[in-house]
Amino acid sequence: MASDLKIQTEKVYDDPEKGTVDAIVPAYPRDEKQREVVPPQYLEVKKSDTKDAPKKPTPKSKKKVSNWIRFKLWFNTYRKFFCLTFGLNMIGLGLAASGHFPYAIRQSGAMVVGNLNFAILMRNEIFGRILYWIVNTAFAKWTPLWWRLGCTSVLQHLGGIHSGCALSGVLWLLLKVVNAFRSHQLQHDAVLVMGVVTNFAVMISALSAFPWVRNTHHNVFERHHRFVGWIGLLSTWAFVILGDCYNGVTRTWDLSGVDLIHHQDVWFTIGMTVFIALPWICVREVPVDIELPSPKVAIVRFERGMQQGLLGRISRSSIMEYHAFGIISEGKHAKYHYMIAGVQGDFTKSLVNDPPRTLWTRQVKFAGVSNTSTLYKRGIRICTGTGIGAALSTCLQSPNWYLSLIILLEGSDQEKTFGPTISGLIHRHIEPERLILWDSKKRGGRPDTMKILKEAYHFWGAEVVFITSNYIGNTEIMEGCKEAGIPVFGTLWDFVSDFVRSMIWADAILFLSEFVSCNKLCSFLSDAHTPRGIDMNAVIHIIHNGDY
Repeated sequence: MASDLKIQTEKVYDDPEKGTVDAIVPAYPRDEKQREVVPPQYLEVKKSDTKDAPKKPTPKSKKKVSNWIRFKLWFNTYRKFFCLTFGLNMIGLGLAASGHFPYAIRQSGAMVVGNLNFAILMRNEIFGRILYWIVNTAFAKWTPLWWRLGCTSVLQHLGGIHSGCALSGVLWLLLKVVNAFRSHQLQHDAVLVMGVVTNFAVMISALSAFPWVRNTHHNVFERHHRFVGWIGLLSTWAFVILGDCYNGVTRTWDLSGVDLIHHQDVWFTIGMTVFIALPWICVREVPVDIELPSPKVAIVRFERGMQQGLLGRISRSSIMEYHAFGIISEGKHAKYHYMIAGVQGDFTKSLVNDPPRTLWTRQVKFAGVSNTSTLYKRGIRICTGTGIGAALSTCLQSPNWYLSLIILLEGSDQEKTFGPTISGLIHRHIEPERLILWDSKKRGGRPDTMKILKEAYHFWGAEVVFITSNYIGNTEIMEGCKEAGIPVFGTLWDFVSDFVRSMIWADAILFLSEFVSCNKLCSFLSDAHTPRGIDMNAVIHIIHNGDY
């Protein structure tokens, strides 16, 4: 094998279109003093090697990770925030229901709208950008590592507060409406009717955001969460105003509005309305150019540069079917920024089959976990496939970040997969000493990811690792890093998609193939009744292409 490899230490990219560099170790060790690093060397596979490369490696038995590590990964900051906010609210709800929380009984509307207000605030793009800016400005590099890791974790998992407050708000609203009906003799019929309407609207909006609905029926989630949520906002205004203006003792209406401004729930509702409206004020239709390097990838180009670590939402409609993608840009000074859309659903397919000239987008982009990369002295950004869209800007704009790994499963080489534009950005701005490219088809399968990651982490002197990958890849790397004591942040997955179920089914077939022919198993299962949610064509594709 050694005779088939050409050692190259000076010029790494003789043929950049082929993406032939497999493993590159950074030139600076942890103490950041420049010295020669010998193992491993710069390796380049000859053109002839691609023909002789093994077709598929034998699947390795996965190392079992301790249940404690799995629990720590499962009980992440998101769930901690959810348990804290929801738990405190349920304690308050219980005290209020038993008559031991006078404030909540007296200001029940404020408890409802206050929770919904915080839930919406946590998902507001502008508020999020302000939070990220404060943290990145105040704590970058000089604070202890544990503090900076904590800041990243908090910012990444603000959704836990969103979920906890939203669900709590629904239950507080239910209690308020139940109490209104219990004292119906003091309530006007209009107040009771609006209470029921508001309750149903808010419940439907909240239930539609549950992970199973959101990720398996995206259009159902979007229509109900957005449009029914807007109906809920309007009915909340009606419920609050009617309830605050009606005097149940005198059975009269105070329509002057003077007393209305002294009610807390009115101000919370104003805040909620502002937080909902702000992102939509920034919606614009902008010109785009679509590059199609392959039938499975669309590169969308927009005008103006962007800072690193941002994501943007795009749609063909001004109010429907918005999809989020990572933003690639050389910096604020750049002329363009890009999004990589891998073909998966109807929207991304339409970008390839019918490329638009304009798209709708929110001009204020929202920050992702990569935006906190400025907190760290050095880091590693690992990604697979089109996940490079969320990772590349960090490495383009900061010389202290290492683009650790790209696993190319679909294309024959990186240029054919991502096109000359993205490949050109990589080769122009990321030096060979902080780049690893791995082409799974040329190398005959996926690499030992954790081995490469550990080597790069120690040689580069990194403080943290950021991951953008599919469910299986993300889980494996997260577990490996936790076991190795490497600080890591990965993609948040709160569901298991049909593709992931197919990957798990493929693992089972590969295990059984030790005893029965793999082709016979696939043929039998294709003809037989397969479990619900399992696409046998996807299973066969995964097995034959090594995408496991």
